[in-house]
Amino acid sequence: MTIIQLEYLLAVANCGSFSLAAQQCFVTQPSLSMQIKSLEEELGVILLDRTKKPVIPTEAGEVVIRNAREAVRSYDYVRESVAELKGEISGTLRLGVIPTVGPYLLHRFIPEFVARYPKVDLEVHEMDTAPICDALAHDALDAALLSSGTTPDGIMEYELFGDRFHAYVSPRGELYERSNVRVEDIDMRRLILLSQEHCLRDQILEICQSHKKAHSRYNFECGSLETITRIVDCTDTMTILPEMAARFVPEERQGQLKPLAKGALSRKIALAVRRTYVKHSIISALREAILSCVKD
Repeated sequence: MTIIQLEYLLAVANCGSFSLAAQQCFVTQPSLSMQIKSLEEELGVILLDRTKKPVIPTEAGEVVIRNAREAVRSYDYVRESVAELKGEISGTLRLGVIPTVGPYLLHRFIPEFVARYPKVDLEVHEMDTAPICDALAHDALDAALLSSGTTPDGIMEYELFGDRFHAYVSPRGELYERSNVRVEDIDMRRLILLSQEHCLRDQILEICQSHKKAHSRYNFECGSLETITRIVDCTDTMTILPEMAARFVPEERQGQLKPLAKGALSRKIALAVRRTYVKHSIISALREAILSCVKD
């Protein structure tokens, strides 16, 4: 039994597919399959039910996978501990990021981070909150950048910074001439939001629907804040943007941004990791790089 075999087994369990697991592990599918087959022969049990789509663990496989996670985690901890003793920050960091953070933050810290820590292999995956939490729980991601308070038990959050909300209104709308917008003034029938898988939608609805229960008459399944702002520009609608996105509104449309009258309306951006995560030096370095860039 080898660590490689256990890592391959975990990859299949996480992906539900031999082919996807092989891609994730950067090996050919025959090589991965052969290693798992050798592990099954050594243990004398079938670990994966290959007749199912997606592939699922057998009862014996569940037991082995549970222990394999602990074994791989301990193996990583040994390497991390030695690296820290040598003063090195190295290894692979698989980072998830939600779509309402990635376009506005990644480019600000990644260049400095990769230049400062050349021995860290950084993998970035843009995903919605629910898939990110699932990937963290199943060791498919090491860390994630998301909105604080959206993770389940077993995930630890390091709060990074606040991200205030701003109204983005149409030049055709009655709020355009306002210097600021009160939550009570938001017409829910004209409010355009991201599609349901985005936690930003839930956060805004929690703020707004406590005042007005009417539903928007515009029903768009949008996954992009940029798409929504374009719709606002050509209709009599409005939306709510986090500050990090508001900064990227072109200068000629900055007049459509209105601060919300209550400055406490915001979200918190956090760095999330599993409570059992062991690559503490990499996470610490990542956190410092992000905090450094947002202070600029």
